[in-house]
Amino acid sequence: MFLLWCLALLAPVTTFAADVQATLDRNHVELGETVTLNLRASGGLAATPDLSVLSPDFAVLGSSTNTSVTFINGHQTTQLTIGIALRPLHVGTLHIPPLSFAGGTTAPVDLEVVQPDANAAAAGRKDVFLESTVDPASAYVGQQMVFTVRLFFATDLTSGALEDPQVAGVDFRRLGDEINYQAERGGRRYNVIERRYAATPQREGRLQIPPIAFQGESVNMANPDAFFGNGTPITASSPAVDIDVRAAPAQAAKGAWLPARALTLSLDGGPSHGELHVGEPLNLVMNLQATGLPYEALPSLSLPALDGATVYPDKPVNGTRVEGEWLVGRRQQSFAVVPNRAGTLAIPETTLTWWNVVDNREETARVPAQTFTVLAAVGAPAAPPSATQAAPSATAVPATSDVAQSAANTPWRLVALASVGLWVISVLAWLMWRRRRPRQPREASVPPDAKASTSRLRAAFLAEARGNDAARQAHTLLAWARAERPAMQNLGELALALSAGPQREAIDALQRKRYANADETGLGARLASAFRDGFAWQPVTGASHDSPLAPLYPFNLRR
Repeated sequence: MFLLWCLALLAPVTTFAADVQATLDRNHVELGETVTLNLRASGGLAATPDLSVLSPDFAVLGSSTNTSVTFINGHQTTQLTIGIALRPLHVGTLHIPPLSFAGGTTAPVDLEVVQPDANAAAAGRKDVFLESTVDPASAYVGQQMVFTVRLFFATDLTSGALEDPQVAGVDFRRLGDEINYQAERGGRRYNVIERRYAATPQREGRLQIPPIAFQGESVNMANPDAFFGNGTPITASSPAVDIDVRAAPAQAAKGAWLPARALTLSLDGGPSHGELHVGEPLNLVMNLQATGLPYEALPSLSLPALDGATVYPDKPVNGTRVEGEWLVGRRQQSFAVVPNRAGTLAIPETTLTWWNVVDNREETARVPAQTFTVLAAVGAPAAPPSATQAAPSATAVPATSDVAQSAANTPWRLVALASVGLWVISVLAWLMWRRRRPRQPREASVPPDAKASTSRLRAAFLAEARGNDAARQAHTLLAWARAERPAMQNLGELALALSAGPQREAIDALQRKRYANADETGLGARLASAFRDGFAWQPVTGASHDSPLAPLYPFNLRR
């Protein structure tokens, strides 16, 4: 009973957390045309919702179900889509209210229904014809437009080919799959195949999209000869469409020109408490997403050179997806920021200026500055106590009288004098023993076990260098370095302590492989060759606290 009670409490949370969405394949139709309402949900199976609320405005013609499974970074995502064919019953702005679906509630959707075009109705006498439109008819250079081609046919087609638009100075991309529905023209019902393209002009001026041609064959199924492939050739072409392309406005920023419907910029990651340690990588992920632009039109993402840390960028993740009538471009860049000294690590504010084509104004996406406290490396030796703290003072304890003080200290003085006497005797005995021993070579002053330990650590590193485990290579190299310089805390400090040259370059390549997953071919051979003869320590007085590494990634965003 207790388990059932807990499940009952969790059920409402699951309901409200469901990710559901309602979209239309078209937002503007003519009376007599059909439209598809797509209901999408992330997760398992779901039943078709109650559609009785649509009966005043729509005739429900049927539905279909589709389930897709995708794998992103090893995680499985299942999406359920239910397509519902609707036919508007009257003109006007028809409202599809929120629907309860898959444990959630969809957002309301509006559909604009207009009277059929009289000129298009005249074409209803044809068995096959084409229509083409562009929205908006006027746009900026680089702004996405939607070019739509519709093939109407009221006959049985056995074959057909519809060409794609091609215009010098305009980039065309297909927007999803073809849409199939029915429409009425001139009192005659047609089957319709609709294709949509993202049209992006690359230069200003008045451009024309030429007619789109269709070639196919139709057959009359009432004719007995139709079964022997005796079809009738049919051709049709769409009217030409003019577009007006404007240059970027004068008040736009002089940086990257980004005409988009929406744009977001974010930087995520880092410890929630705002503290990290020297040598501990800070993993950050920067995301840039724009509606109405492909990812190729977006600037590359980077971080500036940071004071007190080295930035290692990972391989970028880029892509463009289609959401309804719009391209959505996305760039994602991960960074491993490795602090090399204690103190404060500041990541400055990053801004990106873009042009909002919906409101026709300039806007700025902003990532606020972040500050992290960098602590000493884990396991670093603590600062030695001061002399006043280490040696307790005899006057720290107040005395009531000189006699009482002398009486209290007398036993301890005797013990102290005896200890000093024994220590002096021990030192004299050791000196006499040393004088009687035969002199040893100068090299014997280094303890044999220390030399053996250093040799073992060096051999362990050279053995690991032949493999491909970057973590083991870094661990054994640092262990070897600590055998010679115990205060060494991480590879960043080791690189600064070495002379510039192959050893620093090899450590830099090892860091890139560890934190940025870089493809460092032949890294093991480079490590073994660089450190085969030991460490090339630079003089302490000549040590430099500046990073010897040049910035690994250019900073393209305006700050």
